[in-house]
Amino acid sequence: MKNSTIRRVIILGAIAIIGILGIQTYWVLQTLDIKEKEFNQTASTALIEVARKLARINGSVLPNQNLVTQRTSNYFIVNINEEIDANLLEHYLKTEFEERALKTDFEYGIYNCSSDQMVYGELISFSKESLDEIPREDLPKYADLDYYFGVRFPKRVSFLLASMNLVVIFSVILFLTIAFFMYSMLVILRQRRLSEMQTDFINNMTHEFKTPISTIKISADVFENSDLIREDPRLKRYAGIITEQNQRLNEQVEKVLQIARIERDTIQLNLEEVNLNDLLQDVIRNAEPKLEKLGGELTLHLPTKQIQIEADRTHLLNIFFNLIDNAMKYSPGEPKIDISLNEEEKLFKVSIKDEGPGIPEEYQERVFEKFFRIPTGNVHDVKGFGLGLFYIKSICKAHGWKVALESKEGKGTEISISMKKPTVERSWSFFNWLKPLQFNQSS
Repeated sequence: MKNSTIRRVIILGAIAIIGILGIQTYWVLQTLDIKEKEFNQTASTALIEVARKLARINGSVLPNQNLVTQRTSNYFIVNINEEIDANLLEHYLKTEFEERALKTDFEYGIYNCSSDQMVYGELISFSKESLDEIPREDLPKYADLDYYFGVRFPKRVSFLLASMNLVVIFSVILFLTIAFFMYSMLVILRQRRLSEMQTDFINNMTHEFKTPISTIKISADVFENSDLIREDPRLKRYAGIITEQNQRLNEQVEKVLQIARIERDTIQLNLEEVNLNDLLQDVIRNAEPKLEKLGGELTLHLPTKQIQIEADRTHLLNIFFNLIDNAMKYSPGEPKIDISLNEEEKLFKVSIKDEGPGIPEEYQERVFEKFFRIPTGNVHDVKGFGLGLFYIKSICKAHGWKVALESKEGKGTEISISMKKPTVERSWSFFNWLKPLQFNQSS
């Protein structure tokens, strides 16, 4: 994964986490606020109804204002103009709270104006929890009232949270998901760091190979050009093997270095105008000697029109050399390769087709992956690192081109590259007409 991609993932992930946490926090606080208002309203309604029932029994009149006052978040005061029967009060409180599904533990007390104290405080529990485990407090008194009783809900917070079970469950799941995401990002960063260390090691190792490879090449050239070596067929053949294998090793090292540049986004395209007709003919001329050794046949189909594109000539040559080399390597017997260049509506298309064994369908989507090679068991008759097609796809992607593969087992493989036409096509006929005009004017 590229560094820019990792940075984008981390930034977007951080923004998403902050946004999700903000929304979740707002949702939880809003839900809690609604539940608190609902609790207060339900408790106030139940206490008003208790006061009315006590007033009807005593034949008294309730005060018009401040009948129920919420002193704290869990403590309510109910003002009554008559003395209060404790047994009736407890009965009505339990009945009203049960009817309104306010089944949470509560403690009540009655104010005695003669002794100026809260008396007969009792703790009522709706749960199976022992009363000794419920925290108790002295109920405060208020000097501005004569006859009143107070009700405190010691487990109000736990009751509210219990009524928000679904919200709490979703919040826990969300926090676990965020924790897993953060852990995954740490693992990705750690793996990325290890991958960079491995890549740096491979780069350093391949760079170190360049010096001995160059030395071997120079020595092999001297060795091969010696008159004594030329006179001995056996030594001449060995000298050729050394030169050929050294060249092959150099090509593999160059591939590894090119892949490293692609992974680090340091590859730079030197775009220039390239004549595809001429370039393909140059490629074939260079490939013909090797093809003749194999007894193969190569057919080239070119349009009569000269096709110009903007591309990096060196990388484009490497692409075609790799594709032709693959077609020769994987073709059993005498390879037959067909190369065609066609112009379509918005693009130019180069296709290279062989009559090799083909690629199984389950591997066709993976052949462009780095280091991937089609499994062949213990047989390793075709050498390579699995970098060729990955390099081709990477260079095509850098140019903005598309690579397509069509293959059937036993019927060969065709790889086509679709190249976008230049945004502003040059009219070569106009330039060809302009050149003699300029010459005539100067003469």
